[in-house]
Amino acid sequence: MKKADIHEFFRRIEERDPEPKGELDYTNPYTLVVAVALSAQATDIGVNKATKELFKVISTPQEMVELGEEKLKEYIKTIGLFNTKAKNVIKAAQMLVDDFDGVVPENREDLERLPGVGRKTANVVLNIAFGHPTIAVDTHLFRVSNRTKMAPGKTPLAVELKLEKKIPKEFARHAHHWLILHGRYICKARTPSCPTCPVEDLCTFKDKTVLKD
Repeated sequence: MKKADIHEFFRRIEERDPEPKGELDYTNPYTLVVAVALSAQATDIGVNKATKELFKVISTPQEMVELGEEKLKEYIKTIGLFNTKAKNVIKAAQMLVDDFDGVVPENREDLERLPGVGRKTANVVLNIAFGHPTIAVDTHLFRVSNRTKMAPGKTPLAVELKLEKKIPKEFARHAHHWLILHGRYICKARTPSCPTCPVEDLCTFKDKTVLKD
């Protein structure tokens, strides 16, 4: 995708949704870390249902440590891989208490030290909690980047690094939200909604969906 087309892509998306929001519920940077970690291989809707009650009793790493792994499991047992996730959430909470005075660090290196927190989770936290222009590449964003040829790549990291270079600075902070939401609701995996897509003319995808008579 040409530089001018990328700018126009984001200009139109911004016009439709000036302040995009992530769809995971949270109350502060720490509960955001928990929510994003729980969302791996799970839906945001499913995570929000589980954390609705959890976040009524938990708002800090210390409170999570005091809750304990077994009680945490009761709250998140409807989420896939909840046993492993519970173990990691408790370990991460203990590390935040021991190494960071209970405060979520504002840099990727320290965030990635936390059990259950990978590069994607760290990027989400940096973007949403701290306003950094990071790109969190999930399956939706990966698909959109490759389909549109905005930033084709064989791995999430390759796509992330390309997008960092290609996205105009004025759109950088919200870009990952726009791309994820575009992939979730318009540029869907099986049947993309090309006829109603606001950037269809800028996209180079060959197998576009067409309206049937």
